[in-house]
Amino acid sequence: MGMVGGGRGAFIGAVHRMAAALDGEVELVCGAFSSNPERSRLSGADLYLPPERVYGNYEEMIKAEKKLPEGERMDFVAIVTPNHVHYPPAAMALKNGFHVICDKPVCFNLAEAKKLQKLVKKTGLLFALTHNYTGYPMVKQAKMMVQKGKFGAIRKVVVEYPQGWLSTRLEASDQKQAAWRTDPKRSGAAGAMGDIGTHAENLAEYITGLQIKRLCADLNTFVEGRRLDDDGNVLLEFDNGAKGILFATQIAAGEENNLRIRIYGEKGGCDWHQQEPNTLLVRWLDKPTEIYRTGVGKLYPEAEAHARIPAGHPEGYLEAFANIYRNFALCLRAHLAGKKPPKLYNDYPTIEDGVRGMRFIEKVVESSKSKQKWIRF
Repeated sequence: MGMVGGGRGAFIGAVHRMAAALDGEVELVCGAFSSNPERSRLSGADLYLPPERVYGNYEEMIKAEKKLPEGERMDFVAIVTPNHVHYPPAAMALKNGFHVICDKPVCFNLAEAKKLQKLVKKTGLLFALTHNYTGYPMVKQAKMMVQKGKFGAIRKVVVEYPQGWLSTRLEASDQKQAAWRTDPKRSGAAGAMGDIGTHAENLAEYITGLQIKRLCADLNTFVEGRRLDDDGNVLLEFDNGAKGILFATQIAAGEENNLRIRIYGEKGGCDWHQQEPNTLLVRWLDKPTEIYRTGVGKLYPEAEAHARIPAGHPEGYLEAFANIYRNFALCLRAHLAGKKPPKLYNDYPTIEDGVRGMRFIEKVVESSKSKQKWIRF
């Protein structure tokens, strides 16, 4: 793996590196860790990389790595930069024969996402998007229960992602994460809805297997002087006629990362909380509520394949993130060997999920500004 971004002072780059390393399937061999060449050099030294494999920018890295012999050069690029620096390195990597893992949302806008989608299709290379919440075992258990028809036809989806860390104008300080996420030149058209609303949208579509057909959105900016939304509420209509409610906010004072999804069908439904990820509550119309736990009892193979440790030992954010890296690595090994990807592990968010996420952002912003409100997705 080569990495673009994620140098000193960054948050998500370290998460990617820990997740990639967890299963021993991926080795970090090079990087362009900052737009500042000196900071990139120092960041590479922090990670004990040889100086000759630490580059001043991503263009230099991709060109230099391409010249190295196969087996020595990087196999794929992990892009962990702010949103406005996703498309350029991803496009250049694909054009030069390198597979890509990219942080979400996939691009700065929908137009870039569609261009990237065409490049992925044209090159035939692998592309993964780190919507990490899809990596939890109990999310996969919920997905399979829906897919197997255990709940009957899905009627209602309620998904929420409240945070409280931007309850004040944190971006006015030197807080790097707040600064770029609230800057429309770096974040894109949306703030909270782009940052965490896309996680909620992706999780709803992943578990239910449904796609959003129409939406009606109300975006708000509560903190004075902030340039992007810090709160939003969205009504959803799915392609099977199911209705949904999605809200994402970063001004819910006291909240941490309280992502929660509830899905209701004709015969029952399920309830999953990210802050209690080993548990899935399953409710039935005609019998008592059931509690499913990671590592306890027989789960679907898709869930069991993504659990690592005995019951009662929490598997959380990093493990879910690592499942995406592990699955991508196993599929990449198969791809390089000209084999079919392993069935249980051929499961990670793709460029198609990225395009839908960008469309979600665009349509939510459009709906919020429109007097018509209901917008076709």
